[in-house]
Amino acid sequence: MDREIFEAWVAEALDALPEAFRDRLENVEVVVEDWPDRETLRRAGVGHPAGLLGFYHGVPQTRRTHHYGLVLPDKISIYRRPIELHSRTPREIRETIHHVLRHEIAHHFGISDERLREMGAY
Repeated sequence: MDREIFEAWVAEALDALPEAFRDRLENVEVVVEDWPDRETLRRAGVGHPAGLLGFYHGVPQTRRTHHYGLVLPDKISIYRRPIELHSRTPREIRETIHHVLRHEIAHHFGISDERLREMGAY
């Protein structure tokens, strides 16, 4: 898949978030990367690069204190190649991007994987 189209779909997914969430995204950057690096795989507990579709790197809003400031932005990585490998059609790629972005943004707001499972977000 063309990287520009993929990146446009990521931007579309970000724009599709409810305004209440978009307005509360603080100090976070969303980036497209081809593959996760080894350190990210280790932190995620994932053995193979194709097994990780996205990752939130940062301090969740629920864990930020009054000392939080003057720091680099948090980063949400969306991994293009793994998403492409897990999807059969362009439509599935687009839907997966939306799902992965919402999942990683949930982590930015302090929602754990366990809580996402309880909520039926998986």
